[in-house]
Amino acid sequence: MKEEEVRRHEGASSDGYLAHIFRHAAKELFNEDVGALTYRSLRNKDFQEVTLERDGEVLLRFAAAYGFRNIQNVVLKLKRGKFPYHFVEVLACAGGCLSGRGQAQAEDGRADRALLRQMEGIYAAIPVRPPETSAHVQELYQEWLGGADSPRAQAALHTAYQGPGQSASSRDIKW
Repeated sequence: MKEEEVRRHEGASSDGYLAHIFRHAAKELFNEDVGALTYRSLRNKDFQEVTLERDGEVLLRFAAAYGFRNIQNVVLKLKRGKFPYHFVEVLACAGGCLSGRGQAQAEDGRADRALLRQMEGIYAAIPVRPPETSAHVQELYQEWLGGADSPRAQAALHTAYQGPGQSASSRDIKW
């Protein structure tokens, strides 16, 4: 791609696709056009939720859980069956990926806050383009998956909650 063609997804910085998925779900499921999202911090700045409400009823409840402590809380709530979210975005690094251990640090080993602000500014300056409007994404769906609603797309891109059973890979995890 040429540099002038670079686009980013919606989001504050290194977060994932929560904002895009929330807007898409609101439109597809409830015919609601959502503008700016209002995140509400819960336990800390790295555990936030956003809701879509109509007439006092919560239609969608999404959460962003960044950092292992918040991820552990998500898993515990899931195991207890007390999890009110329709979607959760999980990132291992507290503060998101731009704040992760792989980023540049000052000579004293601390995170370089000025560099972090610079990276966030550069990221924010990249124009936003929803993924579904990208010709490259459309081409991938057609050529690789046989269309957006094909059985291959369903198998590769969709999942379903399996319930609280114990899989072989989860036996050794003691949270």
